[in-house]
Amino acid sequence: MTTTMQVTPLAIEGAFAFTPPVFKDSRGLFASPFQGDVFAGQLGRPLFQVEQVSHNLSARGTLRGVHFTATPPGMAKYVYCPYGRLRDFLIDLRVGSPTFGQWVMNELDAETSRALYVPVGVGHAFVSLQDDSMCVYVMSQGYVPANELALNPLDPALGLDLPDDVELILSDRDKIAPTLAEARDRGLLPDFDTCRKLEELL
Repeated sequence: MTTTMQVTPLAIEGAFAFTPPVFKDSRGLFASPFQGDVFAGQLGRPLFQVEQVSHNLSARGTLRGVHFTATPPGMAKYVYCPYGRLRDFLIDLRVGSPTFGQWVMNELDAETSRALYVPVGVGHAFVSLQDDSMCVYVMSQGYVPANELALNPLDPALGLDLPDDVELILSDRDKIAPTLAEARDRGLLPDFDTCRKLEELL
C-alpha cells in the first residue's frame, strides 16, 4: 500500500485527482482526502480560502448536474465521496479552452477516498451508484442561487458515459436545463481566459 498521496493531472487543464493512502483495520478505515502541502506542491499555491462546505446524500441512480457557476464570480471546488460510490464527471465548459466540451470520469468512493479539484469554469456532475452516497463540496464561494447554472446532463453532444443498469433520477431543474450549444448561444458559458485569471486570484 502506498503511504503518500498520489496526484494525477486530468485531461482538463487545471483539474487534478488526489488519491490518499487509506489505512484499514478491524475498526474501519482512515484517510485524508485533502493534504495542504501536497495540493500546494502540485498547483504552486494553497487551496483557495474556503467559504463554504456542503454535502448531499443521493439515492442510487440519482444524477446531479451538470452544474457550474456564472463567471464572474466563478467558483472552484474540491470534492470527494466519504460514503457510497459515485461516477463523477468534470466537463470543460470554458469557451476557448482546447478541451472545451470534453469531460473526464472518475469513480469516487470511501475505499479509495479519491478527491477532485474542480477549477473555475469546469462543470460537475455525478451519478450515485448506491443508496445514500455522499458527495462533499469544499468551495471557494458561498452558494448564491442566482449564480448557479446547469446544463442538461443527457445532452447527446456531451455524451456522458452514464450507467445503463440504473434508472436515472433527475431534478426538474436538470431535466429542463439547456444543452451545451443552447447555453453557449445564450452566453451562459464562462470564458477560458477569464477563468484562468480568476483561478490565479484564488
